[in-house]
Amino acid sequence: MWRTRAAAACVICRSLANSSYGIKKKSLLQNLHLVSRSIHHPYYPSSKFQRPPLRISIQQFSSLNRLPLHKTKLLNAKHGYQSHRNFWLARLASRLLKVRYLILGSAVGGGYTAKKTYDQWKDMMPDLDEYKWIIPDFIWELDELVDFEKLLKALPDGDDLAKLLPDFDKIGESLASLKGFLSPGYNLVSEVIGASDLLLLLGSPGETAFRATDQGYDNDKQFKKVSDKEKIDQLQEELLRTQLKYQRMLERLEKENKELRKLVLQKDDKGIHQRKLKKSLIDMYSEVLDILSDYDASYNTQDHLPRVVVVGDQSAGKTSVLEMIAQARIFPRGSGEMMTRSPVKVTLSEGPHHVAFFKDSSREFDLTKEEDLAALRNEIEIRMRNSVKEGCTVSTETISLSVKGPGLQRMVLVDLPGVISTVTSGMAPDTKETIFSISRAYMQNPNAIILCIQDGSVDAERSIVTDLVSQMDPQGKRTIFVLTKVDLAEKNVASPSRIQQIIEGKLFPMKALGYFAVVTGKGNSSESIESIKEYEEEFFQNSKLLKTSMLKAHQVTTKNLSLAVSDCFWKMVRESVEQQADAFKATRFNLETEWKNNYPRLRELDRNELFEKAKNEILDEVISLTQVTPKHWEEILEKTLWERVSAHVIENIYLPAAQTANSGTFNTTVDIKLKQWTDKQLPNKAVEVAWETLQEEFSRFMTEKKGKEHDDIFDKLKQAVKEETIKRHRWNERAEDSLRVIQHNALEDRSISDKQQWDAAIHFMEETLQSRLKDTESVIEDMVGPNWKKRWLYWVGRTKEQNIRNETKNELEKLIKCNEDHPAYLANDEVTTVRKNLEARRVAVDPSVIKDTWHQIYRRYFLKSALNHCSLCRRGFYYYQRHFVDSELECNDIVLFWRIQRMLAITANTLRQQLTNTEVRRLEKNVKEVLEDFAEDNEKKVMLLTGKRVQLAEDLKKVREIQEKLEAFIEALHQEK
Repeated sequence: MWRTRAAAACVICRSLANSSYGIKKKSLLQNLHLVSRSIHHPYYPSSKFQRPPLRISIQQFSSLNRLPLHKTKLLNAKHGYQSHRNFWLARLASRLLKVRYLILGSAVGGGYTAKKTYDQWKDMMPDLDEYKWIIPDFIWELDELVDFEKLLKALPDGDDLAKLLPDFDKIGESLASLKGFLSPGYNLVSEVIGASDLLLLLGSPGETAFRATDQGYDNDKQFKKVSDKEKIDQLQEELLRTQLKYQRMLERLEKENKELRKLVLQKDDKGIHQRKLKKSLIDMYSEVLDILSDYDASYNTQDHLPRVVVVGDQSAGKTSVLEMIAQARIFPRGSGEMMTRSPVKVTLSEGPHHVAFFKDSSREFDLTKEEDLAALRNEIEIRMRNSVKEGCTVSTETISLSVKGPGLQRMVLVDLPGVISTVTSGMAPDTKETIFSISRAYMQNPNAIILCIQDGSVDAERSIVTDLVSQMDPQGKRTIFVLTKVDLAEKNVASPSRIQQIIEGKLFPMKALGYFAVVTGKGNSSESIESIKEYEEEFFQNSKLLKTSMLKAHQVTTKNLSLAVSDCFWKMVRESVEQQADAFKATRFNLETEWKNNYPRLRELDRNELFEKAKNEILDEVISLTQVTPKHWEEILEKTLWERVSAHVIENIYLPAAQTANSGTFNTTVDIKLKQWTDKQLPNKAVEVAWETLQEEFSRFMTEKKGKEHDDIFDKLKQAVKEETIKRHRWNERAEDSLRVIQHNALEDRSISDKQQWDAAIHFMEETLQSRLKDTESVIEDMVGPNWKKRWLYWVGRTKEQNIRNETKNELEKLIKCNEDHPAYLANDEVTTVRKNLEARRVAVDPSVIKDTWHQIYRRYFLKSALNHCSLCRRGFYYYQRHFVDSELECNDIVLFWRIQRMLAITANTLRQQLTNTEVRRLEKNVKEVLEDFAEDNEKKVMLLTGKRVQLAEDLKKVREIQEKLEAFIEALHQEK
């Protein structure tokens, strides 16, 4: 009873299996696993599947049909006849043997005829293996994911299942309605099978432009034999309608497949299958190309890895084609102006969500949202403008963009700036040549796929890019030609056959692997991708170009173009990637050998590692500034500050005060001039000296060589860090105010406490005056020329001017000898007297020369007198304590120099405290900021860390990284294959 009910449950499946005769595809039952068929269909044979008998009308011919029927030669016993004894037994045996042979021959002939008829029907049916891609991949991998043997062991026996089965008698009543429910699906399969021959006549929409069928060629011959033109046109229209009908059906199935794949990918993201997802194949390949774009190929290793290079004339529709392939409006647009100003590498890959992102950014742009699309277009435009250098129009810097989404074809495309014929106003003069050089650089790669975009709405003679492509790929072995704006071309071109000539490759002097015609919109930048697809489908459905067979069905739509480009891209990748990996392996060996021979004792540090090492050294040197002793700081500051202010003290304070008549006037003059100096100049000058001292010490630590550990490769970087730090550092603005108060109080004090300070002031004054006297003697010698000793020893003489100066000097010295208390300035009558005396000796001299010479003569006389006065004041400390009362000795100038000396010491101490407590730390902070800025600026690092050693280490690191990633990619490629 159980077997009877089970047999009733398989009525529908048996009817479907029996109806799929002559098809090279397994039935639904056959696709099930062996165990599954045995469970659900007990009467289904589990052994080798036996095809049902062919339901064809074949007439069975046999020799038995033509045998004559002989009557039996027996005598009627009733009338007295007797049988003839003519060895009837032998005859009967002979006849029976003949019948056996006749039956055997008939069986063999009928079997041969049946087999031949079956083979004819089998050849007429299409090979549906081409449509395996409609079914998701995880269905084909079901056997690998599920262990059916374990599942079979876990299932209950047949007797247990029989108890759980429902009553099939009741279900039998509803079989008729169930059969009516399944009839639409059965009709759909029948229609697809019946239309397969029509699809072969036109070419399947999933086929690429590189395949054609022999059957289509035979059908074309059959069409040519028909003489009635109207029947041909009617049949072609019917075929087009049928093709479009089933193309929409296939697209619907593809859409459902896409949704299923999206669900599977989303589950993988959530970890439902609990497996670690590897990086996609196309992402691994894109990383290799990104590294290669930064690689400096100075060792004759060129980048020959495949990518799809998109070239075309400006405004030919390159960007629109890329957007249709990426299924999103991702590029900025403009009306007639150049928008693509630098190469854009677009990596397309499949993913659950339609997103885009840059390789150097973590932000993802949702391509299903209009605000994210606008932000992405704006970001691309900003990156293009930033990559263009000042004075240029286009850039060679590549912008890397990745786009993921369900149903996208995996490939890497590079969108290049459009080729122009004329440089317009606002462009750099070399724009045209730069675009040509960029295009040639990408197209000369022997493994690059060239996607040549040609505007179909303009005259073919105006094309520039076709000549360029034909030069780079004369044989057309890696070029795909795309004719855009076919809708406008059909309206504007007077002769449609011209479009046919372009697609057949007969018009342009270039060859290509395939030719495609696409429509990428109506020219409205606000159109969506879906609306463009609908418009493209509607156009080609009604196009005369397709109806009149000027265009083939597999040569139209961007979908077919995308499939063809992807197939060609991966074919080129599989053919060339291992060869490129071997080339980089050889390059790595050469670089490692060169490093071992030239730098055997040095580590292989690339530019970033060298920068980190230099950074640590610089920070250590800055920290060394804090270890400088206070005594060293104060000595340097005091000495440097006096060198800066000594001239002002002598010329503007001491000399004018020394010309006064008494000590009271001297002190008053000194106090006034010191107060003015302190209020205006001294604090500012002191801060300048402190800042310069800090710079000198910082430079000394930065440039000081440290024995064998010193690496001169860092000198340029250290110099740049030092200059940038000094440029950024600013001294504390409040330092001058506090310093002014301290200096004013120090100069107000006149009390010398002990003899040691008195002697120190005298020593300080003598050193200062001797230094000034020496400078004055040098000036006088230059004025009057060498003395008699030098003239005799070195055979030198005086010039005419020096002779005049020497005569003037001798005359002025006589004047001072006559009056030792002469004031500092020469009166007019005294100038006249000196001039007349010189004229009497026939020496003509100008009064200005007399005054100038007098200034130096009197200065020398005064400094000598002041030095003599210092010697007298050595024993004057006792009189100073008594305020020089009842004493002819006055040493107010010693007190002045003591005040100056004390002010210098206090100022140096104050500046040292500001340096060690505040400025050195602020300088260290500025150094760290400069180093951080340099670390982020790759161009700066390349400029500062240069040399053969750096370049060799950098290339060696890049080649190793490229080789490792290429090997990982090849391994993944083999696994996928």
